[in-house]
Amino acid sequence: MSKHYFLSGIGGSGMMPLALILKGLGHRVSGSDRGRDQGRSLEKFTDLEKQGVILFPQDGSGIGEQLDALVVSTAVEDTVPDVQVAKKTGIHIIKRAELLADIFNSFPKRIAVGGTSGKTTTTGMIAFILKEAGLDPVVMCGGIMKNYGATALTGKGDVFVTESDESDGTIALFKPDVAVLTNVSVDHKGMDELRVLFGDFVNKARVPVINADNAESLALNNAQTKTYSTKTDADYTATDIFHMPEGVAAIINGHAIGMDLQGDHNLSNALAAIAAAHAYGVDIGEACEILGRFEGIKRRMEWVGEANGITVIDDFAHNPDKIAATLSTLKAHEGRLIIVFQMHGYGPLKLMWKELAETFKAHTDANDRIFMPDPLYLGGTADKTIGTRQVVDAIGERAHWCETREAAGLAALLEAHPGDRIVVMGARDDTLSTFAQGLLQAIRK
Repeated sequence: MSKHYFLSGIGGSGMMPLALILKGLGHRVSGSDRGRDQGRSLEKFTDLEKQGVILFPQDGSGIGEQLDALVVSTAVEDTVPDVQVAKKTGIHIIKRAELLADIFNSFPKRIAVGGTSGKTTTTGMIAFILKEAGLDPVVMCGGIMKNYGATALTGKGDVFVTESDESDGTIALFKPDVAVLTNVSVDHKGMDELRVLFGDFVNKARVPVINADNAESLALNNAQTKTYSTKTDADYTATDIFHMPEGVAAIINGHAIGMDLQGDHNLSNALAAIAAAHAYGVDIGEACEILGRFEGIKRRMEWVGEANGITVIDDFAHNPDKIAATLSTLKAHEGRLIIVFQMHGYGPLKLMWKELAETFKAHTDANDRIFMPDPLYLGGTADKTIGTRQVVDAIGERAHWCETREAAGLAALLEAHPGDRIVVMGARDDTLSTFAQGLLQAIRK
């Protein structure tokens, strides 16, 4: 039965694909976003409107009695007018993850991807394999799948593929038939809590798919587990690995694979995706061949361009594991790194600032440069006792604090010379891609 959902914060990386999936399932969808009100990333809101989504200012004006539910994410606070009006008028309020889990759990075939890092790329890979193999899945992806130019697929098949988020504990809501666990490390929560969350996640599944190269993940295996590895024997193993500046090639269980994605971490993601697709009957060889056409996820070590001998790269890395994966891949090839890193919020910075500093120290050298503005702040309450200055001080001389992102960009441009690579890093801010493009344009001038 068709319902009318209003999504507050509809432009978010989790909300936007949910909006498209709801539309694909035949529901009416409207929404609001303060980013749209502030004039940020307007093109994605235009895309939503082209899909038939009605948009309102985030002032409560879109909340009316005709709604079946107001959908909110953890980023939408009770002070937001949409929420206040819904409470006054008795409109049902549901969390984004709760609604997503309800839809996901209703499908007969369910693949959920969990883990600290690699979720979005692995989800995109699974989606691409299943779509190209003819299974026509419904997919909720946290990034834009470049092959499709979308964060969601609204297929008519009986498979639902989704990321599941441990940061707010909502991973517990999902009941996967196939559960992929990419890795477990500190991010939004402490290790003790993560072990419980991820342990429960894999134990619910008929087929847990677990990364054998991550000790914390492997410790959660059970009798039904299928393992994957780039380093040791597993149910799905990559051997004869050959890294190139433009990608990686390997043999997976006797089948050749070549991808235009760099790094061991992307090969590991591919193994996870192949294992998940294999659980629903896709041949390993076919999956390897399909992934050779996978273009990746936007802002995952994305090559923006090159000018005057300087390369600009745009990357989503924002926690120690993701940053380590990106930097270790880039450091395997020639070129000094000039990094502009914008932390995605004061809350996560307070939790992991020491680990961030250690990661940047371990995966850069004295010739590299790191420029850090203050964390992203879009309003609301935030504990600002820990800021970027502490991270910079802990890293040492190669790191520099900048008052604004624009100042950090200017510092990077002044520092860069032919042969260098400027890397823009950060999450939750769509304008970072525009910022990276601006740096490239400045170099060209």
